[in-house]
Amino acid sequence: MVLKEACIENTTNLAKVIATGANRVELCDNLAEGGTSVSYGVANYVVQVCHEQNVSVMAMVRPRKGNFSYTKEEIAIMREDILMYKKIAVDGVVFGCITDAGLLDKPAINELIKVAKGVEVTFHMAFDELIETEKLPAIDWLAEQGVTRILTHGGDGAKLPEETFINWRKYIDYAADRIIILPGGGIKSHNIKWILKETGAAEIHGTDLFG
Repeated sequence: MVLKEACIENTTNLAKVIATGANRVELCDNLAEGGTSVSYGVANYVVQVCHEQNVSVMAMVRPRKGNFSYTKEEIAIMREDILMYKKIAVDGVVFGCITDAGLLDKPAINELIKVAKGVEVTFHMAFDELIETEKLPAIDWLAEQGVTRILTHGGDGAKLPEETFINWRKYIDYAADRIIILPGGGIKSHNIKWILKETGAAEIHGTDLFG
């Protein structure tokens, strides 16, 4: 069975996505800005509601909009957000750190992975900002660090799934069950079946998966 992850900003669509088949939700505020961390209150409420209905919760850890190259101060903030989320029993956290040169920021990632110990880690669409030659080695390295999954648009965020699905397929084949590749971006109720067929994805992510 394919696992469906619904991306929500707050509690507004929570009941709907659960009722229409979400197995997991990603809490991600300010979607118009690419997504940032949600508040304690929102996260706590959503975790309680979801866990009562056997739906898991992943929480975005991102202190601001913009790029994914973070200062030491921002990494410290992200550490505190992860600790807060763990206290309210989220099932996992979602983050991504890269350098200005488009490479993985391995020290920052490792620091956050250590703090997140005990919950799942999703490396988010910062993956798509890596230079092309870094992407397959990044899959290797993230898998070796115990990261659970990589959320990826499959390429340029402005492109449609019909243009990027071939990359999803490539990443999934390359990962070979060492790490989950989670397709996301432009996936809707009208194209989800086609995408699943073409990519072989075991999990799928979107804001409008269920119509």
